[in-house]
Amino acid sequence: MKTRMGTSKTNLNYNILRQEFKDTLKKAFKTNNIELLENKVSQYKKTELDLKPPLDQSYRDILLHLLSEEVDVAVLKSFVEFSILSCRKYLNSSTLPVILLGDIFDTLTLDTCQDMFSFVEDNVHVWKEELFFAGCKNNLLRLCNDLLRRLSRTTATVFCGKILLFLAKFFPFSERSGLNIVSEFNLENITEYGTDSTDDIVTEIISDDQKHVIDFSFYCKFWKLQDYFRNPNQCYDKMQWKTFCAHSLNILNTFQGIKLDYVTSSDKNTSVGYFAKYLTSQKLLDLQLHDVSFRRSVLLQFLIIFQYLPSSVKFKPESYELKTDQKEWISNTTEKVYDLLKETPPDGERFADIIKNILKREELWNAWKNDGCPEIKKLLPQSEPGIEKTESSDESPLGDLIRDADQKGKYYLGNAELTKLWNFCPNNLEACKGKDRDFLPSLDDYFTDAIAQVDSNKVIKDEESLLRDSNFGWRALRLLARRSPHFFSVTTQHNSLSKYLEMMVYKIAHEKPGRTDENSQESQSHEIEENILTEEQGSEDFKQNDHEEFADDNNPRLENKNISDERLQIIIEKIAPDWEKLGTKLGYKPDEIGWFKNEHPSRVDQAKHMMHLWFEDDEDANLDNLLYILEGLEMNEAAETVRSELNNTMES
Repeated sequence: MKTRMGTSKTNLNYNILRQEFKDTLKKAFKTNNIELLENKVSQYKKTELDLKPPLDQSYRDILLHLLSEEVDVAVLKSFVEFSILSCRKYLNSSTLPVILLGDIFDTLTLDTCQDMFSFVEDNVHVWKEELFFAGCKNNLLRLCNDLLRRLSRTTATVFCGKILLFLAKFFPFSERSGLNIVSEFNLENITEYGTDSTDDIVTEIISDDQKHVIDFSFYCKFWKLQDYFRNPNQCYDKMQWKTFCAHSLNILNTFQGIKLDYVTSSDKNTSVGYFAKYLTSQKLLDLQLHDVSFRRSVLLQFLIIFQYLPSSVKFKPESYELKTDQKEWISNTTEKVYDLLKETPPDGERFADIIKNILKREELWNAWKNDGCPEIKKLLPQSEPGIEKTESSDESPLGDLIRDADQKGKYYLGNAELTKLWNFCPNNLEACKGKDRDFLPSLDDYFTDAIAQVDSNKVIKDEESLLRDSNFGWRALRLLARRSPHFFSVTTQHNSLSKYLEMMVYKIAHEKPGRTDENSQESQSHEIEENILTEEQGSEDFKQNDHEEFADDNNPRLENKNISDERLQIIIEKIAPDWEKLGTKLGYKPDEIGWFKNEHPSRVDQAKHMMHLWFEDDEDANLDNLLYILEGLEMNEAAETVRSELNNTMES
């Protein structure tokens, strides 16, 4: 009895709070004053778990009342904005605005939904805030998928595109739910066309003294190509490749023979895109061949498949590789397709350039997927704010510097040395021709200061040492190549330019007239040269030994293969229930999978045999790639086991 009374009291409290919040919320929304609601919530000395559910429900109750009165969409938008403000005051659950949007879209017509969805698009920055993103992302994804299921892909193409673009803006690039990780094709997109030749319609098209016959055979070849566009991997089969090439040349030659005339329409709505779903009736093929949009769609399909076939895709089996003559055929045919696009009015040249840029960018996305879809982050230059402000405050704007130099009849090149060199003479071309420019200093004159530093036997700071000055060293090497007989006597490929110049300074100092103790100087010069050469040889030996010693550490595949049999057995047991699906993705053919089944009675043994062969034969076989493949196949339990093994390997 006590339990029933306690439960009744709890429900009563919830209903009382819900009604009181509802009354206050009506006043607060009507006056657009969130403080009324904030003060009402602060009156109750209860936890957030007790207060948020009734307040969330009061929002939904008022929304239901507004929807029943069929208020304007602007009122609904204002109500959702008010709920966002309430969430930022931490009065409600962070998922409330998206829940309200879901209720709104469930009750509105599709035309009204499109107007309401513009509110969702405009507030994408709100949904990406830390307060809302984690809690709302799944609800927003469900909301968009529900809308897409209600919409027709052919009649509401623009609205569908807006929804997909919103999802692309909202989710980060690396979000797995929006990626085709294993590069699978939509094999369910089957194009059906007539196969009955009894109603064959033969049409002859004469263009430039050439006759093109559009009959049932041509009709079947044309629509058969859609099967190759749907599943390009068929082209790696020898017989299928020959069929594809023959059909493609037949279609492209027909396109080349039929020239299109484009009449500009005066209708203002011609700029609005129209995405047609083409019918496959043989009676319409003659008209479709003369349609500009139809031809561009087919030619673009050719370019897409031609780009995919020779490209490198991570999950493409090794056997899917074209021969040299096949790649050459694709290259030549691609040029032919681009020529046809340029000939197709209107603005054929511009349309072809746009398509070329789009496909070039697609190669970058393909490379990103091959790298495992890493998260894309914008790198900002890291610098100390205080230092940066000091430097910028001392420097004048670039425009002012150029203007001041121009007023003085000089050039400003942004670099002190270049600016100084460029302003030596008003006419630089005449200055280069002058005889006074044809000179080389003597070795003694150029190296006088460097010899003095070396002979002083004092400790010289790096910034004061001429031998460590890059400008001095660059000029010294050029002078030595022209003046010194020692430049080509020993190798100049040393690890340290300063040590090499030090050796040359000793040689030049030794050759100066009036130097004493020649034997000691010569022996010292030889000693320095031998030390430098010995250090260089030792450095090269160290690099070689270092490369040999750590060669295996740079190969994660070999490291990952050093897994114990016990750990590998645990992974195999997780893979065993769906090992055929994994085997297909690893490149094993159906007859090979059948052989594994015939060899072993249990699924665990079948999976074990397959995995052992994969680790032994495939160069790319390692735990990293196995984890990536398992995630793509959504074999989550097996993927988690592999991930834990990788973490244990890294820790050890």
